Amino acid sequence: MPIWLEIILILAGVALGFGGGAIWRKRVGEREIGSAEEEAKKILNDAIKSAESKKREALLEAKEEIHKNRSEYEREVKERRAELSKQEHRLQQKEEHLDKKTDAIDRKNELLTKKISEVEAQQEEVQKLKAKQQEELERISGYSAEEAKQLLIDSLASEVTHEQAVKVREIEAQFKEEADQRAREVIALAIQRCAADHASEITVSVVSLPNDEMKGRIIGREGRNIRSIENLTGVDLIIDDTPEAITVSCFDPVRREVARLALEKLIADGRIHPARIEEMIAKAQKEVNATIKAEGERAVFETGVHGLHPELIKLLGRQKYRTSYGQNVLNHSIEVAHISGLIAAELGVDIATAKRAGLLHDIGKSIDHEVEGSHVTIGVDIAKKYKESNEVIHAIHAHHGDVEPQTVIACIVQAADAISASRPGARRENIENYVKRLEKLEEVSMSFPGIDSCYAIQAGREIRVMVKPDQVSEDQMTLLARDIAKKIEEELTYPGQIKVHVLRETKAVEYAK
Repeated sequence: MPIWLEIILILAGVALGFGGGAIWRKRVGEREIGSAEEEAKKILNDAIKSAESKKREALLEAKEEIHKNRSEYEREVKERRAELSKQEHRLQQKEEHLDKKTDAIDRKNELLTKKISEVEAQQEEVQKLKAKQQEELERISGYSAEEAKQLLIDSLASEVTHEQAVKVREIEAQFKEEADQRAREVIALAIQRCAADHASEITVSVVSLPNDEMKGRIIGREGRNIRSIENLTGVDLIIDDTPEAITVSCFDPVRREVARLALEKLIADGRIHPARIEEMIAKAQKEVNATIKAEGERAVFETGVHGLHPELIKLLGRQKYRTSYGQNVLNHSIEVAHISGLIAAELGVDIATAKRAGLLHDIGKSIDHEVEGSHVTIGVDIAKKYKESNEVIHAIHAHHGDVEPQTVIACIVQAADAISASRPGARRENIENYVKRLEKLEEVSMSFPGIDSCYAIQAGREIRVMVKPDQVSEDQMTLLARDIAKKIEEELTYPGQIKVHVLRETKAVEYAK
């Protein structure tokens, strides 16, 4: 067989194979498509059936829900209608009740109007009767209404004065007995536990000389030495006929002490000329500064007051050279600190604050020769400057009554200051000032009406007032004593306290015939 024929046959066979395969595949595909269409139709029918069933179920549920909601709504509507009907019923009842009350009020108003008119008519009658009775009473008594009123007022005033005096005496007696007993215990205990030096110090310094020739050397040629001393120290040297003595005078006690020490050193050295004077004064100044510091530290240590500013300690030391009525101010301050602490301990108050306030109460006297103002004002400024507590500042401000004491500490310091200043031997007083104070005390007491005479006794610690018995009654005596004491407090300055003793003499005179 030829090759080309074989090739043709092979090609034909291949073509037949492809054709047959295609036909076969087509038939298979048609069968699969048919089965898929049937399956799809089946699924679609099932879905339609399922959707219809769910739709029916949903419609049923919706109908049930609507029915349920409608039932609840109808129930709520019925309840609200029932409630509204109840409220309408209550409102109707209230309206009826209010109408009844309104009618009752109207009836009462009519009744009140009628009664008011009756009362007004009765008041007119009463006024007429009252006027007739008053005329009759004035005719019977012989007094007019104003005269009777004044008589009654005078009678009541006399009774009130008597009752007031009796009440004042009762209250004073009660509280004075209790307060005096407690005060005596506290003050006596404080004084017993505080021993103080009674010696008074002088206010000028006297320098002893080995011989009267030393006066001429101190004066120097043409007075150059004495001028140098006075210019450098600020003191006055009094060189008089007093044998072997020179008096150093100065308002500033520190300067006076520096001059005294310098003079003693110059006299001991024997070389007195301006250069040596300047050298000795510088040494004396250093010694006095050291003494001031040491005395301030001693005061702080002795009283147990801690935490003071160094400048306050120096100012305390300066008080060693300061006197008040002959009393050393530093010793006085230490004594006041001790007494304040003891009284505070008895009263249960802060002891440390009381001691601190007592020690610093006269701190203004350290520089009162250098700064204008009272020692109280200066002391307050110093305490504020060095950040002292408000209690201490107030105690300093109030210890002489410049302001009213507002704390227990201030009252304690005021009492301790009076105790230290008024104890026997504490202070000296110029005889002229002493006599003037007694005269002023008697003058103040005599300024009241009804006083016959008065006498200051007990060195001015007591004033005895004799009253005229026909002008001052026994009840008025109590009030008069209080008025005199108050005026003395306002117009006089004095240490301690003054007892006002009012006396009234009652006489009974009869004649035997």
